Amino acid sequence: MPLTAQQGMRSQLDIKMTDREFKTLSKLITEISGIKLPQAKKLMLEARLRKRLRHLKMWSFKEYIDYLFKQNGLKHELVSLLNVVTTNKTDFFREPVHFDYLIKTALPELLRYKNKLHLWSAGCSSGEEPYTLAMVLSEYQLKGNEFSFSILGTDLSVDVLQKARNAVYKDTLIQDVPLAFRRRYFLKSKNRSAGLVRLIPEIREKITWGRLNLLDNAYKLKTKQDVIFCRNVFIYFDKTIQEQIVNRFYQCSNPGAYLFIGHSENLHGLDVPYKQVAPTIYRRG
Repeated sequence: MPLTAQQGMRSQLDIKMTDREFKTLSKLITEISGIKLPQAKKLMLEARLRKRLRHLKMWSFKEYIDYLFKQNGLKHELVSLLNVVTTNKTDFFREPVHFDYLIKTALPELLRYKNKLHLWSAGCSSGEEPYTLAMVLSEYQLKGNEFSFSILGTDLSVDVLQKARNAVYKDTLIQDVPLAFRRRYFLKSKNRSAGLVRLIPEIREKITWGRLNLLDNAYKLKTKQDVIFCRNVFIYFDKTIQEQIVNRFYQCSNPGAYLFIGHSENLHGLDVPYKQVAPTIYRRG
């Protein structure tokens, strides 16, 4: 007797991942993205991948793994698998001390010898960080500082990049944004009950979006960067991979460029050509 839709969903919800299947998947994920998944992440991976199993009409993790290792299986499934794995937690004006340093120290220093700045938000998730940068730099321009800027936002997940491009957020997510910024840079939905806001076009057009895997051997950026934000990303990688990424950042940046990392991260013990100028803030020579 065929299963009803409700019975089929319940059966899929009962699917369990074995330790061996978890080890196979976590090893594959580390190889292609550098992201380490300890045993404690097994239930998380199991729960998130069940949605993929439902979408692909599969009834076991073994079937899913077999699909990945078949010819062209990983090619077709890679983006969806990485979308499942990546954790995308970010906020507007997250770790505000970085934006204070950018305004008070980094911008005045950089603008002493150039009038166009290139900034990169690596691991930008759903866009809050690059949009914060765009607002902060726009405010700096309004105070009589004549310069132009462009921002690149990249992430491993195409799903969050699409959210970033749309620039639509719940109004509850901008509560920590200064009131003046909310009034100047956000548009409210015509449907007030929807509780949605969107960045104004002048801010949206400052940012270019693209998918980038930080594990790639080289980052093919069109321009050298003056400021790189890569915050709360290194926590997913071991020291060897961190060192490789930072050295690639060096190759993609101009002399004197700044690198901002997360409040719980540091470059201690890494063989990298950056000098620390403040907690979690580094500068290239």
